Amino acid sequence: MSDEIVNKVAKSNLITIELKDFHTQGERIELDLKKWLFNELILKEKEFRGHLKNQDWSIYNDKLVAFYCSVDTIIPVWAFMLVTTHLQPYAKHVSYGNIDEMEKQLFQNKINQLNFERYADKKVLVKGCSDTYIPDTAYIMISNKLLPIVQSLMFGEACSNVPLFKRKK
Repeated sequence: MSDEIVNKVAKSNLITIELKDFHTQGERIELDLKKWLFNELILKEKEFRGHLKNQDWSIYNDKLVAFYCSVDTIIPVWAFMLVTTHLQPYAKHVSYGNIDEMEKQLFQNKINQLNFERYADKKVLVKGCSDTYIPDTAYIMISNKLLPIVQSLMFGEACSNVPLFKRKK
């Protein structure tokens, strides 16, 4: 018997994807449009534009900004576009919704940029544990991209994974 320890995981042809690598770095900020509404309820165009004009947008420099309105009111679509025109020159990313919704969008953007050719006909493991917040939808997004092309798909750790899919021969 040999005393040599063999790392079977390192020798396998398993490709590991860590979704934490898709996390966008940067400070996240939520911006509530309610404060710029008349009585925190009605959008009056002239007043709204005045608030936007007087806002110091530089405080959002290099930030990931999610803006939304916390009150149940009607806000015309152009108002979202107008806020974006003010934020875009400063912010690293701008989206409508809360931080969780923005996080989903950021992961989707990164997943959509990935070249999936290298995973064709391969055994792929999507790591499960992370110290970084990963939205559940990111796992669905990556699965949707991988399922049509991989030989097999697993979740977890190489030493203890959950088999999810195996292409029939």
